[in-house]
Amino acid sequence: MVNIYTLTLAPSLDSATLTPQIYPEGKLRCSAPVFEPGGGGINVARAITFLGGKSTAIFPAGGATGEHLISLLADEQVPVQTVSAHDWTRQNLHVHVETSGEQYRFVMPGAALNEDEFRQLVLNVLQIEVGAILVISGSLPPGVGVAKLVELIKLAQQHGIRCVVDSSGDALSAALDVGGIELVKPNQKELSALVQRELTQPDDVRKAAEEIVRSGKARRVVVSLGPQGALGVDATGSVQVVPPPVKSQSTVGAGDSMVGAMTLKLAESASLDEMVRYGVAAGSAATINQGTRLCSLENTRTIYDYLCRS
Repeated sequence: MVNIYTLTLAPSLDSATLTPQIYPEGKLRCSAPVFEPGGGGINVARAITFLGGKSTAIFPAGGATGEHLISLLADEQVPVQTVSAHDWTRQNLHVHVETSGEQYRFVMPGAALNEDEFRQLVLNVLQIEVGAILVISGSLPPGVGVAKLVELIKLAQQHGIRCVVDSSGDALSAALDVGGIELVKPNQKELSALVQRELTQPDDVRKAAEEIVRSGKARRVVVSLGPQGALGVDATGSVQVVPPPVKSQSTVGAGDSMVGAMTLKLAESASLDEMVRYGVAAGSAATINQGTRLCSLENTRTIYDYLCRS
């Protein structure tokens, strides 16, 4: 199996808490916060670790929040390669309201990266061995525009690094314009924006994904469809996987769990069918948990075995 790395340009220290109810102005009494690592690529690396694989997380870290983030990843035995940043790593807040079951996610802007910090991250990427997989996931922080993302992907590919991109909007579109991306995971709305047309019929989604594959922009497109699971397309065909009904506690981390599981299968040279099934299983497993927790190996295996039988 080839090695896996992830790149997170806007990492975060995530805190989750419970409160009986939420209302303006008054003091909201909360439970003791639970701190977890956050940021797209970091969560992908964590999901891979929880599923029994190994992935090195590359990211900038600044201030006490950055130190706390590194410490939490060490506790989870996730290998890291960090670049020291001037600005403190952001801290996000997730609040679960006990009486209503509502969830509130307060997401802060990513810490700004200066030219030198971004260059150091690029140098870390270029030290990755030929043939390895790099997952670029999450939002772009202040100081890093789409042009820099494109430059990074081109340099990585020139060094023989296989890139998986999990982003949205202009960043995802620009990454696909580079071409040769190993895997992307848009949702239906994001796919519609990529092909610049409405996708109203069931076959429209499959045809749009096939269009991206035929164009050479991506070798595999897996469209997340919420409760309907996911539709995967590559040059050999397509597959749709619908998850079993589970009691969803939180959708936070489901997408990152799905990308982590699919990347793990990609590194094992698994088939499209196996990759999408395992991804849907991990994404569904993450929704069973409250707060910001990701998939577990036990729940993922149980759901995956069910999908293989159905």
